[in-house]
Amino acid sequence: MSGKLLLIILDGVPRRNFHRLFGNLEGWVQAGEAQRFTHRSVLPSISASCYASIHTGVSPQVHGCTGNGNVFRVSQPDVFAQARRAGKVTGAVGHSFWSTLFNRAPFDLVRDMEYDEHESDTINHGRFHTMTGYGRINQMTPSDVDLFATLTMLCQRKGLDYGMLHSCTLDSMGHRFFHDCHEMDHACAVMDEMLAPFIPRWRAMGYEVIVTADHGQDARGHHGGHDDLQQETALYYFGPATGPEQDSVIDQLQLAPTILSRLGAPVAETMTARPFLS
Repeated sequence: MSGKLLLIILDGVPRRNFHRLFGNLEGWVQAGEAQRFTHRSVLPSISASCYASIHTGVSPQVHGCTGNGNVFRVSQPDVFAQARRAGKVTGAVGHSFWSTLFNRAPFDLVRDMEYDEHESDTINHGRFHTMTGYGRINQMTPSDVDLFATLTMLCQRKGLDYGMLHSCTLDSMGHRFFHDCHEMDHACAVMDEMLAPFIPRWRAMGYEVIVTADHGQDARGHHGGHDDLQQETALYYFGPATGPEQDSVIDQLQLAPTILSRLGAPVAETMTARPFLS
């Protein structure tokens, strides 16, 4: 166990798009350098609800974040806080919802866009964006290679033990173009190509790496409901641990205790799901 892990969340990617369009990730699976599982989200399969569940290990019916219009500082123990209890250095790069859910609310543009708080009991190093003005025509998303580089910079300069990166690009593309189109195929291929050089770099820095999504999307670009396309995505693990058989279904509530167990940090009593890596 390395005690260091990066979680990469590519928002809104259905399992079939990972399988069909992420040639680098699939190539590592075929080469035996990555393990792939099916990751099934909580309900509602809405972004903020999933973010909260991924890091608290409890369902939306418990943490109370019922959708993107109901985002607040969650009260349950979370991965960042538990990692800090073990003396780990934590960082996050992503949408401002992550700062609101796990650091402080409401999100203040000047105070919270970029911070380095060495004594924080949750996120030590945050780099966030808001996507203010987001709509069907204008996605307002940053380039993903910039996000990957920012996380790598925090790993190098701040010595992160646990880092989370979240990208909204593919979720936004799916809402705009739906999934049976050239635009979506190309966007997935570009994401795969941008991400690929960073994975061996992170591994060489001593990190275990998980790449997944918060939820899927159906053919009309929708998610939130109880449907395989909306709930199911893929999860790729790069590291020395052993998981279940390939394509076994991982419940979203298993992520928090799994991450903490790999970090060597205490798993909160509220995180009752069983880790899927050993």
